[in-house]
Amino acid sequence: MNIHEHQAKQILKDNGAPVSNGIVIFNSEEIKEKIKYLKSDKLVLKAQIHAGGRGKAGGVKLVNKSEIYEEAKKMFGKILITHQTGPEGKEVKRLYIEEASDINKEFYLSCLIDRESSKIAFISSTEGGMDIEKVASETPNKIITTKIDYKETITREEVEKIVLPFKFNDEQKDEAFKLVRALYKILIQKDASLIEINPLVITKSGKVLCLDAKMNFDDNAIFRRPEILQLRDLDEEDSTEIQASKHDLAYIKLNGSIGCMVNGAGLAMATMDIIKLHGEEPANFLDVGGGASKEKVAEAFKLILSDKNVKGILINIFGGIMRCDVLAQGVVDAAKEINLSVPLVVRLAGTNFKEGKEILDKSNLKILSASDLNDAAKKIVEAIK
Repeated sequence: MNIHEHQAKQILKDNGAPVSNGIVIFNSEEIKEKIKYLKSDKLVLKAQIHAGGRGKAGGVKLVNKSEIYEEAKKMFGKILITHQTGPEGKEVKRLYIEEASDINKEFYLSCLIDRESSKIAFISSTEGGMDIEKVASETPNKIITTKIDYKETITREEVEKIVLPFKFNDEQKDEAFKLVRALYKILIQKDASLIEINPLVITKSGKVLCLDAKMNFDDNAIFRRPEILQLRDLDEEDSTEIQASKHDLAYIKLNGSIGCMVNGAGLAMATMDIIKLHGEEPANFLDVGGGASKEKVAEAFKLILSDKNVKGILINIFGGIMRCDVLAQGVVDAAKEINLSVPLVVRLAGTNFKEGKEILDKSNLKILSASDLNDAAKKIVEAIK
């Protein structure tokens, strides 16, 4: 689960990390009451959306305090299109206004769970304010990764190793210790999967500040973090993905034309790969799980068909815990309810696959059966041409 910058900064502040003074507003009229909390005459107006690249899209502006009301009115309702939003962009529905900082140097700092080593990894770079993926590909020597064994807290020696590339003075090292300790604490105690500070800055007065902040949280642990769950902004999520989560379906919308319904994440990835191999693109990732009910399968089918870009559907089920006859009945019920109008190819194997095939054959629906995954991909690609 992602949260907004202003929420991430509040969590950082609550844990002793240095952040700029700022306010969040949901309409321009709130400025009149909240502006008194900001002391600087120079302010930074930031659109709050779950996507990077806001600055290049016009979502971050340096403005005078006297101009903030009019500039905020202009930004509310604006559609920001960045490299992470897709061509449809995201509408700005909330703004964060903070006191401007007199920047001397910019750095990059993040921490995340490194699954390969089962450690906590801190990533440091002197190339702050930039796309870290670009830095990694073009100048990998400017990225330092420090891996920490999981324990209650982080040591001073470990912090000094993490911030070594920044060449902080003693006073700045003290501030960095508070910051890194806060990141470590949040990652562990709040079940965060990624915390990114980009940029981390040194002001001209020598102060350490988190100028931007991003936090992601483990969806599988969110049930035990109600204080984090309440930060969820449904306006920033795809409506079909929200609907899928209500039925415990793993669904991610993509940009292709072939809808996929599969049981098991690995099989789902293989199914998407073979669709691409045959020259088409998957419209979604959808894992119905190992023990889905007839009703759950029907909801999954409806989700796929709610995407107007879907020109055909490929269902690939290997029955283990999941019975093929249960899936088949769910497909038939949903197809009849929605009035199926696109080609459907089904490949069944495993538990009760004969019974499942019989249900499909007797449904009077135009369903193409496939003998294996390669055959299924060929048939659905040909069917939508």
